[in-house]
Amino acid sequence: MASNAFNLPNILTYVRILAVPLIVLCFFLEGRLQSSDFARWLALGIFAAASLTDFFDGYLARKWKQTSNIGRMLDPIADKLVVSVVLLLLAAEGSIAGWSLWAGVIILCREILVSGLREYLASLEVSVPVTWLAKWKTTIQLVAIGFLLAGPAGDKIVPYVTETGHVLLWISAIVTLYTGWDYFRSGLKHVIEDA
Repeated sequence: MASNAFNLPNILTYVRILAVPLIVLCFFLEGRLQSSDFARWLALGIFAAASLTDFFDGYLARKWKQTSNIGRMLDPIADKLVVSVVLLLLAAEGSIAGWSLWAGVIILCREILVSGLREYLASLEVSVPVTWLAKWKTTIQLVAIGFLLAGPAGDKIVPYVTETGHVLLWISAIVTLYTGWDYFRSGLKHVIEDA
C-alpha cells in the first residue's frame, strides 16, 4: 500500500499540490522585489512545471499500470487547486479584471459544481468518464493562465501577451460551460432517478 502511494505518478501529483504555495509565494514576492518581472517568470515556470505533471502523472499511471485510489482521488484535486488558486491570485493582483473576471468565475463555478456532482455520483458508484473535449478545456485553461501569469513581463518581450491570455480565458470559459453542461446532462438522470 505504501509503495503504491509513493509511485512516480503519485509523486508527480504531490509535486503539483506543493507547487500551489510556491506560486502564492511568487505573488507575495512580486510586490517586494526590485524586479517584479522575475517573480512573474518564476511563477510561470513553477506553473508550467506543475501543468506538465498533470499530463505525465496520468500517462505514466496508465502506461506502467500504477493507478491507485489515492492517485484517482488526488489528481483532480491537484488540478483544481492549481487552476483555482492561480485564477484567484490573478484576480486579486488585477491581471484578471472587468469582463474577464466573469470568465474566471465561470471556470471556478463549473469546477466546484462538477466536483460536487462527481462526488455524489461516486457515492452511487456511477462513473462519468472524462471526455476529450474536457481534456482540451483543461489544456486551453492552462495555456490561458500561462499567458496571464507572464502578463506585463511577457508584454515587454512580445506585444499582446496579456490580451491573448484574456481571449484564451474566454475561449476556455465557453468550452468549460459546454463540458460542464455535458457532465450534468450525463449525471442528471442518476440524480433524478435517486430523488
